[in-house]
Amino acid sequence: MVRLNRIYTRTGDCGKSALADGSRLDKHHPRLAVIGEVDEASSFIGVARVHLGRSDLATMDGDLENIQNDLFDLGADIATPDMGTRDALRITADQTAWLERRIDALNAHLSPLRSFVLPAGSPCAAHLHVARAVTRRAERALSALAAMEGERINPQALAYLNRLSDYLFVAARSANAITGGDVLWTPGAGRNRKD
Repeated sequence: MVRLNRIYTRTGDCGKSALADGSRLDKHHPRLAVIGEVDEASSFIGVARVHLGRSDLATMDGDLENIQNDLFDLGADIATPDMGTRDALRITADQTAWLERRIDALNAHLSPLRSFVLPAGSPCAAHLHVARAVTRRAERALSALAAMEGERINPQALAYLNRLSDYLFVAARSANAITGGDVLWTPGAGRNRKD
């Protein structure tokens, strides 16, 4: 159980931060950068939730709340680098499978794509697209961390982030479907533009 009595501790004033096992890393360490990017994705999801606003999207709000909880699990997972740590909170294949089921449920109501989608539309969809882009950045950063000598990560964490970006894309399309549809890319639209 987490219990926070004081918000500031001053322990990070020297540019280091603690992992779950008590070890300390420079705040610019790639492991802490990934945790920060996961937090940023969760924050954009929170902003998207504020913009849902329609009862038709109540199920999506529940999905997004579940995802925000999963992202805290993911942060705890990344903050526990020793893969042999007993009782460590880890992302599981079941969490990724749940995302796949939610993607399929949302996608079943959408028309097939015939063009790329611009990250635009309703405020909710636009924020979901930002969350998707940040999730992709977190995925790249986690992949880079995994490639570093001596660093280990839970492979399910990478799978979860990959699937989450897919979910956020489909969720943005679903949000836009209610408010007028996707904003599609028009290839070469700016070539003959006149001022």
